[in-house]
Amino acid sequence: MYLFGYGSLMNPASRALTGESGWTCPVTVTGLSRHWSNVSEAFISPLVVLEGEGECNGVLVNIDPESLPDFDRREAGYQRLQLAESNIALPEDVTLDGPVYVYVADMQRTPDVDKPIAQSYVDTVMAGCLRYSSDFARAFLTTTQGWEGAYHNDRAEPRYPRVAGVSDQDRVDIDRLMQAHLTAFTARG
Repeated sequence: MYLFGYGSLMNPASRALTGESGWTCPVTVTGLSRHWSNVSEAFISPLVVLEGEGECNGVLVNIDPESLPDFDRREAGYQRLQLAESNIALPEDVTLDGPVYVYVADMQRTPDVDKPIAQSYVDTVMAGCLRYSSDFARAFLTTTQGWEGAYHNDRAEPRYPRVAGVSDQDRVDIDRLMQAHLTAFTARG
């Protein structure tokens, strides 16, 4: 079976904190819109996807069915749904041999000062994107909604508990990409 990771699950080091995974493949999925959203019990606003209009990039992750309960616990508060393969833009040489699941939210709320967009979470997600390419990371930035919500640079003291796999070079590349592609976000200073 497969999971469609659209946030921290795109980062192999963060994903490994939850369970074993195998083959991965970057894809774009239609029928989902990705948002920063204040829907968590944590002190940050995580990423969510909502069903409906839109598209977002992410990573198909092959997992053993026995690992599914571990990923369900990680994604508590979301609903796991099966994706239609027709909504997944697969490379020509890829065929899937099992169902694809995604964790969706039922609503979106703008990040606020109590639960902001945390740079440590952005770094974790973007470092995962950069493992594929700068274009893949750029697509993440431009297909994610909600950047106008409250923001906190917590790199020195991360609020996100699964920060992993983020190098100093990743942080340089992340800052450069964010400055180039998120004008409204970076204008806040």
